[in-house]
Amino acid sequence: MDLETVGDLALHIILTKLGAKYTAVTACVSKKLRSFASEDSLWFKFCSQDLDLNQPIDPLGNPTPSFKVSYKIWREAFSMYPWLLVIRVKRCWGRLNNWLDINFPEAKATLRTGVSEADIQEFERILKVKLPLPTRILYRFCDGQEFTSGPLVSAQGSSLGLIGGYSFYDHLINVYLLPLNEVISNTKVILRHPSFSSRSKYIVVAASSTHVKKFFFLNCTTGQLHVGTENLPINGGMLPCVPNALINSVLDFNDDQQQDAMLLWLEEHGRRLENGVIKLHEEGGIRSISLFPEEPPLCSTAVTNGVKVRASTVFIPESTDLQIDNQSSCQLHRRHWIIHANDHKVSDVNAEAVIGKVEFHTIGYLVYFPLLFSVSLL
Repeated sequence: MDLETVGDLALHIILTKLGAKYTAVTACVSKKLRSFASEDSLWFKFCSQDLDLNQPIDPLGNPTPSFKVSYKIWREAFSMYPWLLVIRVKRCWGRLNNWLDINFPEAKATLRTGVSEADIQEFERILKVKLPLPTRILYRFCDGQEFTSGPLVSAQGSSLGLIGGYSFYDHLINVYLLPLNEVISNTKVILRHPSFSSRSKYIVVAASSTHVKKFFFLNCTTGQLHVGTENLPINGGMLPCVPNALINSVLDFNDDQQQDAMLLWLEEHGRRLENGVIKLHEEGGIRSISLFPEEPPLCSTAVTNGVKVRASTVFIPESTDLQIDNQSSCQLHRRHWIIHANDHKVSDVNAEAVIGKVEFHTIGYLVYFPLLFSVSLL
């Protein structure tokens, strides 16, 4: 059927289904199709679907005359990357930004504007690395976090880390994404350590702002993300964060199926925040993202005689010793009971763990799992 004989509404639906690329091609066929393909309502859909835009702006946030112009500018700004990968990374940041807007605006305010392609090239020149494509695009959209002085930033660090953390006893962790300038400074310091002499392609991309140190390293060659363990200062001990099988062609500019561990990690983090698996916790008037899971199957809940008990645990890599152990269990070190009655906290027990062991069958490392209990009367 000749497209020009199709009704206006049907033609609009067809062009919507074709997507931005083939709508632009269709516009070259005739004046009528060019007119339909130029309708801004159509390009609003494309900007909304692909770029999560609800107003016509360029990558720097400046207004543009129309959604069509906006889409064109975005395509040109990221023309050096596979477009499907750009869309995926933009959606990842869009989900995180939307959650922060609604739930944690004070943390949203710490996100820095994305860097330019020239900034990334200078970064790579200084550290002598090539960033995996997904991470390059992540930094094009957002240059990590920056904390300024204020009531939410103290000598103990900031509570505004996008990745969040946990606290027990005097062990306080809150992880934030490093801007490129801090990636450079932190990486240079750590690479001076003898245990990193063979890891010149590793960079520090996230860290805890608190006095207890926790570092995340991106291997720019493989695209794997690693987290430092208790042995990091001694022999560079670290663990991978993502199964290697999920990482794909991280340096191939001609493949739109790239995914490095950094992108996969942030996507999963965004899903957990959206689904309420991890949530904001407030203590002493200060809010932060807690990594203790609060939804099954990542936590356990039981009700007995009107008493609801929820148990949740989180892996503490910075307290994990990577020495191989013949036993397949790990000692439970801590218990935290929060008891509520009629929505009021009546007891908060944060002390040494109960006697017992937590079975751990995946690897034979000596590990540390604090266990959080929440108890309430129904």
